[in-house]
Amino acid sequence: MTAPDRDRRRVLFTPDGPALIQGPVELVLPDGKTICSDRFMVAICLCKRSRNYPLCDTSHRKRRRGDS
Repeated sequence: MTAPDRDRRRVLFTPDGPALIQGPVELVLPDGKTICSDRFMVAICLCKRSRNYPLCDTSHRKRRRGDS
């Protein structure tokens, strides 16, 4: 049995930025810590430069992937 469409979350992968997840969401980190967000859209960092990782703080804008 599949979940109803209203229970699904859409994840949008941007070309050079974060993954955008329609909220609300609960993120579970490898250490077991959870982050809950009631926002309508949550940006997840993919470049690991964010000071607020795993949430994006737009640090990726300062340097593009592949730059040294």
